Amino acid sequence: MKQLKKGGYARAFRTAFPFTIPVLTGYLFIGIAFGVMYQEKGYNFLWAILMSILVYAGSGQYLAVNFFAPGVGWWDVIFMTFMVNIRHIFYGLSLLERFGRMGKKRLYMIFSLTDETYSLLFITKVPKDVEEDKFLFAIAILDQAYWVLGSAIGAIAGSLIPFNAEGIDFAMTALFIVIFVDQWLAGGNRIPAVIGLLSATAFRMIFGADSFILPSMICIMICLILGRKYIESEKKQEVKKDAD
Repeated sequence: MKQLKKGGYARAFRTAFPFTIPVLTGYLFIGIAFGVMYQEKGYNFLWAILMSILVYAGSGQYLAVNFFAPGVGWWDVIFMTFMVNIRHIFYGLSLLERFGRMGKKRLYMIFSLTDETYSLLFITKVPKDVEEDKFLFAIAILDQAYWVLGSAIGAIAGSLIPFNAEGIDFAMTALFIVIFVDQWLAGGNRIPAVIGLLSATAFRMIFGADSFILPSMICIMICLILGRKYIESEKKQEVKKDAD
């Protein structure tokens, strides 16, 4: 069979863009919300843009807005940031092999691994006419561009128009819910999703809202490791059905 000629980065970005549209719509709105919240603290809009370029931590940036207040120590900032983003340890472990094949691009892929990008990297099938590493790299670049654009719009608008930012931080939670529902409705192997739901619910009831993330993530990881062979066999069967 004649192999399809795989294009360069231009084709990778054109191919990846349609898959990132849900993140585009979500990141614009929650980026705008972050920009408004940041600007309300009295900082220049350029700082919000710079933070989205250099930090790019999503929920971590929302949390960081509350750190810019008197009495918040460095150890408090470090501990809270670590706890909020501890799930990325598990994300990274699951992508070691895939990123290892990407050469120097893996450094940016590690930096840009947000919840939404991680989700896209796993659920999106790489088209045959584009190289995998370039396709995944394009997804990561596009997602951050959406976040930076949203932050800029929010920060600039917040400096020009008065906003009531009460409740605006719920935008991040709403995006997570939309992405989860979209993946669920797409079908496929739902075992990891069910494990995640049950673990999070159980440990939320046991430890409360402030302390359930770490134990639930550990439980999810153990369940996925123990059930890896079964989950992978189910995924292979789905791929085979799609090919048929």
